[in-house]
Amino acid sequence: MPNAWIQERKREHYYRKAKRENYRSRAAYKLLQVAKKYRFIKPGNLVLDLGAAPGGWLQVSQKLVGERGLILGIDLKAIPSFEVSNIYTIVGDITDAQTVSEIKKFLPRPADVVLSDVSPNISGIWELDHARQIDLARKSLQIATSTLKPKGNFFAKVFQGQMLKDFLKEVKEHFTFVKLIKPKASRTRSAELYVLALAFVKNRDKMGFLKL
Repeated sequence: MPNAWIQERKREHYYRKAKRENYRSRAAYKLLQVAKKYRFIKPGNLVLDLGAAPGGWLQVSQKLVGERGLILGIDLKAIPSFEVSNIYTIVGDITDAQTVSEIKKFLPRPADVVLSDVSPNISGIWELDHARQIDLARKSLQIATSTLKPKGNFFAKVFQGQMLKDFLKEVKEHFTFVKLIKPKASRTRSAELYVLALAFVKNRDKMGFLKL
């Protein structure tokens, strides 16, 4: 059976599933699958979602944290509101210091979880796209380490490439457990991966371990 046909069926499966279950994007299942296995988002958590448009991850987070939790989404694009009282959004650029300042002012306490599905505008030049993605992941990590509570968790998109190894080393400096994951909802041939980092330790001195 041709691989291209299988991939198309896979894309259509999650697209139709998202429509049927009222998620704003098929990407919702990437977060759902990993959160179900590793349970890094819990009821009552405060979740910060970077690159949140169109809102699929916000919906998943709200489902997992429940009414006692709080979710803040950030994106360059305005995100249509939800019919729930504990999802808030800010229009802003995570690479802009002013946006980071707004995030910190909004949060009532340190975050339990920071998510990042931020992506660059794809140019088609792989080395450039990879470098831009790692830069955004690194900025997301900086925001995470400045907003997370001790033992908080971080989940972020990256692209495969030569800069990934060094980025993983940086993540390792701040978290007890680090793992690269490719959710089933991701396309098999896509270079997209996710870094799951658990148990944030403030001011750690490279004491964690890296599990790939």
